[in-house]
Amino acid sequence: MKKLSAILMACAMAVSMLTGCGSSNESQDNTKETEPVEVNVTALKGPTAMGMVSLMDDVDNGKVDSENYKFTIAASIDEVTPAISQGETDIAAVPANVASVLYNKLEGGVQVLAVNTLGVLYIVENGDTVQSAADLKGKTIYASGKGATPEYALNYILQQNGLDPAADVTIEWKSEHSECVAALAQDPSGIAMLPQPFVTTAQMKNPDLRVALDLTEEWDKVQEDAQEPGALLTGVVVVRTEFAKENPEAVSDFLERYKASVDFVNENVDEAAQLVGQYDIVTAEVAQTAIPECNIVCITGDEMQEKLSGYLSVLNDQNPEAVGGKLPDDDFYYTGE
Repeated sequence: MKKLSAILMACAMAVSMLTGCGSSNESQDNTKETEPVEVNVTALKGPTAMGMVSLMDDVDNGKVDSENYKFTIAASIDEVTPAISQGETDIAAVPANVASVLYNKLEGGVQVLAVNTLGVLYIVENGDTVQSAADLKGKTIYASGKGATPEYALNYILQQNGLDPAADVTIEWKSEHSECVAALAQDPSGIAMLPQPFVTTAQMKNPDLRVALDLTEEWDKVQEDAQEPGALLTGVVVVRTEFAKENPEAVSDFLERYKASVDFVNENVDEAAQLVGQYDIVTAEVAQTAIPECNIVCITGDEMQEKLSGYLSVLNDQNPEAVGGKLPDDDFYYTGE
């Protein structure tokens, strides 16, 4: 009997050891690090790209090995939207309303990760004729961003000040902001709508150029009595929905690193300006003056949804096509869940 008990105990110990080995192997498998994935990121020349320069520099200097990042800086939104639609870029900085247009066009194919730029649009002129939005009546305005935030923001402010954008002003649309700067240089009485940092670029070429109107302030004025006032937003960061579902860790990694990059740029203007010049976004001299005026942010979560949904509602009321025909559903706003 004692011999049988000893045999049974030995068998139990053997089973226990085998089970322990199995658990150990499973634990090792479960803690195995995921392989880095390719993350293609596209930013537009201007504040959206400026906010990413610290992250781009870290990648180029081999300080990032969590994911394999590849950055592209585009001069025009026309280069960005096809890249998203065709899956050639995974994460992209786009005008706020374009994010909604893409969401509707791609049937939920993109989600917004963060608001990255607040209002940066200004009316500038060589003279001293524009003191209010109403003073733009009869003027010719050089502008870039047709079909995106600049056009809809300008139209909304003009309309709220009693002007018909199609009849009371002449808007000469350029494909890039730099073309507006060039047009101003050739027109002594010229007026333009420009974002930072292009305002600074233009003023460096022509010190007499005056900031006549801050469109963020003009927007706030006409929104004062609104039931749910919306802020003027310039840009957001979007991710392809399919990429986000397949690579949540990569999205989380990007957001963490992008926020750190934005903080670095805002807190270390001199160093950031050198990086902006290094990446040929604008010159370091321009960036040093412009960065504090660019309203570069990284707003995520509930605050992102509150600000962006309010802004898109204003555009939708003005022209549903500005947001792609209808307001996006709640799944447009990335939650990480």
